[in-house]
Amino acid sequence: MSARGRVFFLVTLAAVVASGVVVLGVVATRDHVAAAAKPRAGHPPLALDLGVRTDPEARALQQAQQLYTNKQAARAGEIFGRYRSLEARVGSALAAWPEGSIATLQALAAEQPSSALVALHLGLAFYWTHRDGQAMTAWRAARGLQPDTFYAVRANDLLHPQYAPGLPGFVPSFPMPLRIRVLAPARKLPALKEAAARGGAHAKILYGTVLQQLGHPVSAERQFAAAARLAPNDPDARAAAAVGLFDKDNPSLAFGRLGPLVRVFPRAQTVRFHLGLMLVWSAQVEAARKQFRLAEAEAPKSLLGTRATAFLAALRGVGTR
Repeated sequence: MSARGRVFFLVTLAAVVASGVVVLGVVATRDHVAAAAKPRAGHPPLALDLGVRTDPEARALQQAQQLYTNKQAARAGEIFGRYRSLEARVGSALAAWPEGSIATLQALAAEQPSSALVALHLGLAFYWTHRDGQAMTAWRAARGLQPDTFYAVRANDLLHPQYAPGLPGFVPSFPMPLRIRVLAPARKLPALKEAAARGGAHAKILYGTVLQQLGHPVSAERQFAAAARLAPNDPDARAAAAVGLFDKDNPSLAFGRLGPLVRVFPRAQTVRFHLGLMLVWSAQVEAARKQFRLAEAEAPKSLLGTRATAFLAALRGVGTR
């Protein structure tokens, strides 16, 4: 499988198998494109993070983003134009593409110099006009300005196209309590936060997994680290702390923490499963397949066993001739 083919495979795999991963509609490659006057076809992707908001503006912006994604930019622009939030202004700038879009985004960047939202989309606008160097600079800024945001995670995806999009999300081997599971998303997050503040390692792990899904990797890593300090003999807590350290700039840190746990917890399904997960994110397909087989063998019918089976099915034939 070619390097580029592996990238597209991983994007598909992440979208299909790894729940909670949001995929941008573009994969920037490391190939440099000669300067050209004509922009790339269509509009740059728009990726707005509205979290668990359900207020009228959030619902309207979600509708506008869906219209934009469905190539109805003019209709999306009408909705974005009703609001003055930063998300709406970024949406308006891209809905008008290419008329004044980059100038508007540059003005927003000057007005909001610490906004990862603006930097991410300015980078996408630069990329769409073949200004790849400026795009990379903007994405690096987005990653550094607000590292604990959805926008930083998306920017890092574009800086590291050789990895699957997003970050490997920890999958607990234990269920979320029913009393929390049945809550609406807007109520679930505060309930998990309160439980994590009062509870033990498992409560912190559950809160951390939801923080990961919402695009807050730094906050999630803190919860996982706290869980590991509270329960150093719990394989879930130790594995979560390792997975939370996964960094596309330096994945060896997470692997260096998780790998030795194979000896500390030789029968812990979570260790093998999450080694496989991080290997998938790193495009190490054969090594991932081995770890998923070992995880599946420990308990095929468990939550992690069935997830391992799903990954093995998705990996079937990948990396072979």
